[in-house]
Amino acid sequence: MYAIIETGGKQYKVEKGDFIYIEKLDVNEAEAVTFDKVLAVYDDKKGLKVGTPVVKGTVVQGTVVKNGKGKKLTVFTYKPKKGEKRKLGHRQPYTKVEITNIGSAAKAAKAAKEADTEASDAE
Repeated sequence: MYAIIETGGKQYKVEKGDFIYIEKLDVNEAEAVTFDKVLAVYDDKKGLKVGTPVVKGTVVQGTVVKNGKGKKLTVFTYKPKKGEKRKLGHRQPYTKVEITNIGSAAKAAKAAKEADTEASDAE
């Protein structure tokens, strides 16, 4: 089973257990994140389901592994014969997410509720 999601202006093909590097999200490490812009879902039993523009009632859940910065890129611009040049660097921030579940929104809400009750029972 896989899904195609949209986040940060880009589209990603994800499966359960995948790690993806996406544009920086305002979420701390070890917190859950839910992607509700699911463009398509493929299931071995049901086949491919394509949304118009999104598949209603389907979400992809993940856990933030870390927030970081990518490798440094060197940006160098110049104008020939003018003596004008500029060199600077850039490090793009990212969020690394592990995909934990692909499924319906109702099942996701139920699983989250059960996890909350188990956590409160453990205390």
